[in-house]
Amino acid sequence: MSKLIENPKTYSGRELENIFFRPMLTGPSALDLGIKVMYNMPVPTTLNFWRRSGDILQPYGAGWNGSKAADRYQKSIDMSKVKAEIAYSASDYFSMVYELITNRADVNMDDLSGTELEAAETELFRQAIAESIRATMWLGNTDRENGMLGTFNGLLKAIHTDRDEMTYTTYTADELSIEGYVEELLRQMLADAPEELRALKSEGQLAFFCSSDIYAAYENSLDSVVLDAAYEAKQAGRVGLSMRGIPVIDLQLGKYAEQTADLPQSFVILTDRRNLALAVNTSDFPGTEIRMWYNPDQMENRQRAVFMAGCDYLLPELVSYAHIE
Repeated sequence: MSKLIENPKTYSGRELENIFFRPMLTGPSALDLGIKVMYNMPVPTTLNFWRRSGDILQPYGAGWNGSKAADRYQKSIDMSKVKAEIAYSASDYFSMVYELITNRADVNMDDLSGTELEAAETELFRQAIAESIRATMWLGNTDRENGMLGTFNGLLKAIHTDRDEMTYTTYTADELSIEGYVEELLRQMLADAPEELRALKSEGQLAFFCSSDIYAAYENSLDSVVLDAAYEAKQAGRVGLSMRGIPVIDLQLGKYAEQTADLPQSFVILTDRRNLALAVNTSDFPGTEIRMWYNPDQMENRQRAVFMAGCDYLLPELVSYAHIE
């Protein structure tokens, strides 16, 4: 069995969309990101939000008595051309790809070629790109000196920069150590949120997006409740947390903390999921492609992707924000 994967692969056009990006940015994979995902939308890509109309009922009569057009709020998302590049030693690359398919009973392990091998290579690269997009979507900062997650500005930077335009509060590390403080913080954020935001709760799209320390502290407060259900949850674990029916989502960004210290390391964002958007485009800009090839001079397998990406929020009045001082 050859220990090298040498066949080059290039995705462009429809293949780039259907084989590589669309499975990552639609369906369950998009739901995992937790916000609105806009893939290959017309350029310039815009985030829209329609304000619910008031009373539109009128006494019946001839002619048109309708009100003015519905209010629409719109914001263009700045898209940046980015590239993702990874290089592996030939032996390591073979091992990783081999591991992805070794447990499948329908694969001929003496002939790792064709579509099975290509699918495994594609999945390996797709996972790496998905994580980089997710992390940059939250922690991106194009002004960061070390270049970490610096390809486009993320949601946390945008919200933190505009915090004076929205409902926000701060807390200290000492306050976080107080038992029950985080539960009260979440409750107060909801109570102090603008009426427009609280009115959207019935639509089921509100969420608390938070750092891992906030999530852990809230879970600890639930463990302290003296109820059989709380004890069972403490033993079996919880699939997810909610506060008054609103999901509390751990963004799991701790591994990037040291390299993204220019942004708050502890925070909570309460908003409507539709108020946040990630945009990725692979069709409207020249040069977008995925390439995977073997470099014999360096004995490396290399992968490269070129595409457009960006993210933003739309309405500050639909955001309640808290961060550590």
